[in-house]
Amino acid sequence: MLEQDYLVRMLAQFAAAIRRSMERAQGERDPQGAADMLEAAVGEATDFDGATLLALSPDSIASILQVSGADPRVTEYMVRSLMLASRYRAEAGDAELATLREEQARAIADAYGHDADAAAGPLDEQ
Repeated sequence: MLEQDYLVRMLAQFAAAIRRSMERAQGERDPQGAADMLEAAVGEATDFDGATLLALSPDSIASILQVSGADPRVTEYMVRSLMLASRYRAEAGDAELATLREEQARAIADAYGHDADAAAGPLDEQ
């Protein structure tokens, strides 16, 4: 029961972070700040330091999440968040980091059987 409560709380936090990031990117016209918010949410969803985790190669990040036993429902939100962060990084002019975030999202999606292309869909579908 405690684990389920934690999971529900984690998923609600992810959904709220995605919503806030969209408001920041569109309303405040701050895609870099929106990407930072999403990346922070990804870091908070794991038992790892977020900056360290997001500095890993795509294959390494997926492997670490699998070894740590990350819940597939959480990883699905991680994929969505990283795909959206990739889009925001590209809008902010950081093509290199945008590419890394997309590759990380796709590696996690592949490892957990998620559809990364669906996560990368239009913002109004997210």
